[in-house]
Amino acid sequence: MRNIPPYPVVLTYLEDRQQFAVQAVDRTRLAPVVAGTFEVPILLDEHHFKLDDAFARRLGAAMLNLIAPGQPDIQQYMNVTHDPID
Repeated sequence: MRNIPPYPVVLTYLEDRQQFAVQAVDRTRLAPVVAGTFEVPILLDEHHFKLDDAFARRLGAAMLNLIAPGQPDIQQYMNVTHDPID
């Protein structure tokens, strides 16, 4: 198994192509770009350290809700439940 260093993931909505791009980025190159920007902490202990389907759904909803204010055309496609689904 190869040793892969930890890396941040960047999610971008490309409006002209109507698609998302997901990119793995070197931490040292990204750090100066994100320094001082808006950050939303997601605390694993609040989710009992369970990275399950429910966690993934809520994380995805959070990502969409962060993208939407800057690109309001995407809101026409969104139908996201904000509360946990039992």
